[in-house]
Amino acid sequence: MSFGVLDEHSFRLCCQLLLQQSEQLNDGWSWEAVKGSEEGYLKKTALRSVIIDSSTEWDLEGSNSESESDTHTSCQEKEEEQSAEASIDDADDIKGDLEDDEDDEDEGICAESSGSSQVLQYEYHILFSCSYSAPVLYFRATTLEGRSLSLEEVWSSVHPNFRLRLQTSPLNTITLQEHPLLGQPFFMLHPCRTEEFMRPVLQAAHHQHRPVNYVLSWLSVVAPLVGLEVPLNYCTPLRPAASPD
Repeated sequence: MSFGVLDEHSFRLCCQLLLQQSEQLNDGWSWEAVKGSEEGYLKKTALRSVIIDSSTEWDLEGSNSESESDTHTSCQEKEEEQSAEASIDDADDIKGDLEDDEDDEDEGICAESSGSSQVLQYEYHILFSCSYSAPVLYFRATTLEGRSLSLEEVWSSVHPNFRLRLQTSPLNTITLQEHPLLGQPFFMLHPCRTEEFMRPVLQAAHHQHRPVNYVLSWLSVVAPLVGLEVPLNYCTPLRPAASPD
């Protein structure tokens, strides 16, 4: 595995380690195998209380057009389109994008105040992308009555600290895509910059001669964007399995 790039075998190993820690922490992750295939994905469901800002009209024209055109595109077609977009993207670190500019955050917080609080059920999937050699986070959200959230509602439920940054960055965005293994509509966090922000993480771990779980480190960066909690206890080493008597 080169810096910033993940192969499928390493992805599986990272997932196994994450599952072991999740079991010890009772964090709810599981491995879902695809029937009739060797492929699979990590899955977690969670209930979240979120604020849906129904009063604000979001400019989702770009996101909608991308999701419609990408729903049935192949892995290779996506790679061609997204690599062309990546060539015009700036080289700012993703965390800088999320933490910079307090004025934008304040504006998002003000917009949120007119919304209503709802309890939603989220289903998160982590898959391996052959196009980007990286993990990708897919998710969907429904009300307790079973109604699926629209793209606009999902955007409105994103925490204001992240919402405006996601909307102004075309490669760090939420789009509606077809789940590559299930063939169902899911929301997806665009993976275009994963290699960029993961490379320094892996380089630092290499120089310090310490192990790093690529999937867990990546998840700790992208999960907050969609309200997925990653407990700090994942940073502690795995407890050895109890030996049989």
